[in-house]
Amino acid sequence: MKRSLDIILVILRKEFLQIFRNRGMLPIIFIMPFIQLLILSNAATFDIRHVPLHIQDFDRSSLSRKLREHFTGSGYFRLRGESFSSSQATEELVGRNADLVLVIPEHFERDLMTSGTAPVQFVINAEDGFSAGVIQGYANDILLEFRNELQTVLPSRPEAGIPPEIRMVPSSWYNPELEYSHYMVPGILVILVTMIGLFLSGMNVVREKEKGTIEQINVSPVKGYEFIAGKLLPFWFIGIGELTVGLFIARFVFRVPMLGSYGVVYLVASLYLVLVLGMGLLISTITENQQQAMFVAWFFMVIFTLMSGLFTPIESMPHWAQVMTMFNPVRHFVDIMRRIMLKGAGLKEILFPLQILILYAVSMFGLAVNRYRKVST
Repeated sequence: MKRSLDIILVILRKEFLQIFRNRGMLPIIFIMPFIQLLILSNAATFDIRHVPLHIQDFDRSSLSRKLREHFTGSGYFRLRGESFSSSQATEELVGRNADLVLVIPEHFERDLMTSGTAPVQFVINAEDGFSAGVIQGYANDILLEFRNELQTVLPSRPEAGIPPEIRMVPSSWYNPELEYSHYMVPGILVILVTMIGLFLSGMNVVREKEKGTIEQINVSPVKGYEFIAGKLLPFWFIGIGELTVGLFIARFVFRVPMLGSYGVVYLVASLYLVLVLGMGLLISTITENQQQAMFVAWFFMVIFTLMSGLFTPIESMPHWAQVMTMFNPVRHFVDIMRRIMLKGAGLKEILFPLQILILYAVSMFGLAVNRYRKVST
């Protein structure tokens, strides 16, 4: 018994010495978790603030202006634009420039003053059923407050003794049944593809360092780009294969609609995998073993996931966190997948996030290849 205990203590001492002698492991253990805690504790919230609002005021009366002021001054909504065309409102919803369209019909004030009732329509982006429900709740509260205010300034209907009433007509687009799986599955597919590309590519290359075969490869006739292609291309094909299986499950198991084009999905996924594989290659050049590579990849994966808009609406994050998400490739691919699958968006509607991914992919892969060459020499 004493002998076993001595052996265990020796092994423990050896492991602790290895950890504290490894300068690459110390930041991973003692710094990265606190960075994650500080960033994610502020960014991860289920409160929804500054919801992008688009207004269509066809009445242009004093009461319609008061109603607009109640929405814009509430602190929950941020006015992003106005229009008088239903097609323009649709474009705003598809482009994620608005999550709520407030439609005030013609003769709103006249109907309210004469008949005592007037309709108001809320067109809500219901990709995320949870957020759509919260947005509708906010809008209902503001409308109720507005109606209560009217009761103090407008006379009741003399024939019925009923105060003016505003009828709310909600319309949930893109996910009318508020199915949570329709919102989550496209994002989870992105996480699946990211994990495959990031973890496997980073660990596969760094394994050559651990075995000592990387130096043999470097002095062999094999070109650098040939080695990189041979190492990373299999994971590109695996990533595409995983996405294909995931799309099949999403369509036939979870009944998630595909309103857009599969061709656009695969085009974006192909570019995105180049980005992720480049990031994995970069991680492999700054780490010395698979354990380090795994921790570094997991560090970025946690931040990318929780700041992607998958669980928490980006609009609800602090401003500094929203700025940081612009550098998060997962955020852009999640956004693109949801737009294509749930809204039927084409290349025109996803052009901006797609351009960011292309720029990110070229920069990341170029940096990784250049870094690999420097390390190899």
